[in-house]
Amino acid sequence: MTTVAYRRDGAVAHVTLDRPAQLNAISPELLRDLDEACATIEADAAVRAVALTGAGRAFCAGADLRVVEELAPDAARWDAFMGLWHRVFDRIARLPPPVVAGVHGLALAGGLELTLVADLVVADEAARFGDQHANVALVAGGGGSQRLPRLIGARRAKELMLLGGWLDAREAHAWGLINRVVPAGTVEAATLALARELAEKSGAASRTVKLLVDRGLDVDLGTGLALERRKVAEHMQTDDAAAGLRAFRERTRTKN
Repeated sequence: MTTVAYRRDGAVAHVTLDRPAQLNAISPELLRDLDEACATIEADAAVRAVALTGAGRAFCAGADLRVVEELAPDAARWDAFMGLWHRVFDRIARLPPPVVAGVHGLALAGGLELTLVADLVVADEAARFGDQHANVALVAGGGGSQRLPRLIGARRAKELMLLGGWLDAREAHAWGLINRVVPAGTVEAATLALARELAEKSGAASRTVKLLVDRGLDVDLGTGLALERRKVAEHMQTDDAAAGLRAFRERTRTKN
């Protein structure tokens, strides 16, 4: 991988966008490297949480506009690029362990869309978020038009997408776009700390929670409840659930 750095620290996989001179702009090469990182995570049962950060001055400034200008006039090449984009972003969203994105600087356009496929988002207090496509007569094509309203509601999503404005970290938190705001300069450490906290939990339980919440958003309540009943029953047969019940019983005995 040349545009993404990958390392595993215990049960945490740390994936870093590594095109700092281009503000980690999304190119076909970066997408292919993210795809390879996903394959590595999927093949490693020891990974129980993922931290996703960006090198340099920004998390991700969106698509590489040089690539966009080159590919957009050719419908077939553009379709192939966006097909790769959607496949890789969908793969990140479907990773079994929870993914924590750590945002500093900018998360714009495609960078904002990348945060939407994470499970949790931590932001530097100086970070800014925006769709920005409207400012250059473009439309979000990396999943933003579908994932953003599901996360923050239709009216707020339309405001961001139609006006092309910004949200600072505090506004993004108030809107439900991110989970936590941390002091400037501490976002990578805070992201890794949260990922380590997640990794200390039951991997089986975390995978089941992630699956239930994500799938439940796309079905009616009755179907979602039936899915919950089935998946929780499956989880109760795992070693993690048995160990958790034993630990609870022992703590109860100790207190008594």
